[in-house]
Amino acid sequence: MSSNLQLKSEHLCFNGTVAYYSHYSQVCNSNMNFAVYLPPQAANKPVPILYYLSGLTCTEENFIVKAGAQKYAAYYGLMLVAPDTSPRDTGIVGENEIWDLGSGAGFYVDAVTQPWQKHYQMYSYITQELPQIIINNFAVIPEKQGIFGHSMGGHGALICALKNPDQYQSVSAFAPIAAPMSCPWGKKAFTAYLGADKKLWRSYDASELVKENTLDYSILIDQGTADTFYHQQQLLPENFELACQESGQELTLRFQEGYDHSYFMMASFMEDHIRHHAHYLV
Repeated sequence: MSSNLQLKSEHLCFNGTVAYYSHYSQVCNSNMNFAVYLPPQAANKPVPILYYLSGLTCTEENFIVKAGAQKYAAYYGLMLVAPDTSPRDTGIVGENEIWDLGSGAGFYVDAVTQPWQKHYQMYSYITQELPQIIINNFAVIPEKQGIFGHSMGGHGALICALKNPDQYQSVSAFAPIAAPMSCPWGKKAFTAYLGADKKLWRSYDASELVKENTLDYSILIDQGTADTFYHQQQLLPENFELACQESGQELTLRFQEGYDHSYFMMASFMEDHIRHHAHYLV
């Protein structure tokens, strides 16, 4: 194991192991944290990797503790990797003052503006540095990687898959910010991290990317009908659905009656999502 990788804690779970790690990120110029679930199969053979990207305000812990994914990952033999949602304690003035910008709100983009550029390189961290750390330190199959996420993390999962069709073999999302250029959250984050260049914004918007970059596998999205942020026009799954229809991208968009934006919704449909990824990865 890399000397840069520090094991913080380890826990037996469904005959596999939940573990929390920290390391110094060269890409983000700061310490970063992530959690993993190694299924029992990893004791005997390399396993596929499924990355999970969390939403606004979350850390590497939320998904691992709340989503109930380990049972299904153990059944299918998938390693789960859940990174933090941003760098922390970088010294940037104001990084902890606004819940939807800065700490806990990296938006999975590579910032180009000051003061964010030096540390907030979450897209490169997720797609390059973290996968290399996982490949170098765990018994995994590098050619078998999937990615999914929730809300801001659903946005992250979709753009990572659409921008890297050879890297990921599966993608899904729970209530993703599916058209960030067109919603208040996205406009706020993109203005802060990317500046005024709308061409750069489009390169991180799934509803724009899918018009030019289709995948040769199906995308699964679940959206709750009682989701407050859906009704506030923050998520806009219909924009993504229309873009998929125009480009020919196969998409299963399911509206789940009465479900909200919480981890209760995710836990309710987690088995479906893990099965979706296992179809392509196992």
